[in-house]
Amino acid sequence: MNTNPLKRILMVEDEPDIQAVARIALEMVGGFEVQTCISGPDAIKIAPQFKPDLILLDMMMPGMDGITTLKHLRELPELTKTPVMFMTAKVQKHEVEGYLELGAIAVIAKPFNPMSLAGDIKDLWSLHVPQ
Repeated sequence: MNTNPLKRILMVEDEPDIQAVARIALEMVGGFEVQTCISGPDAIKIAPQFKPDLILLDMMMPGMDGITTLKHLRELPELTKTPVMFMTAKVQKHEVEGYLELGAIAVIAKPFNPMSLAGDIKDLWSLHVPQ
């Protein structure tokens, strides 16, 4: 039995259509509680109060990209160990390896299948979060 259940997901996504589809998929199909943010600064402000189990982080956002956002989130004491998955269209092998080296536990490729997104996240969570 997993001692770290996945219930609360903070999703950082600047594209409203992708944000809406992913949120519906995660809430309706996955049963997760989802808090959305439209930017890195938004995530830095909201994440400490929301206390997510997982941060789902877009890589390419205007202003503050996913890598910079992750660095700032890691500076917050309550988020230093919160697992992160990047969501991105940049999924060449060397790119994925770079994201994992930054501390992401997994990478979700865009475009994603809304019907399998929650299951994919649950599967990746179970592979990477201590049980």
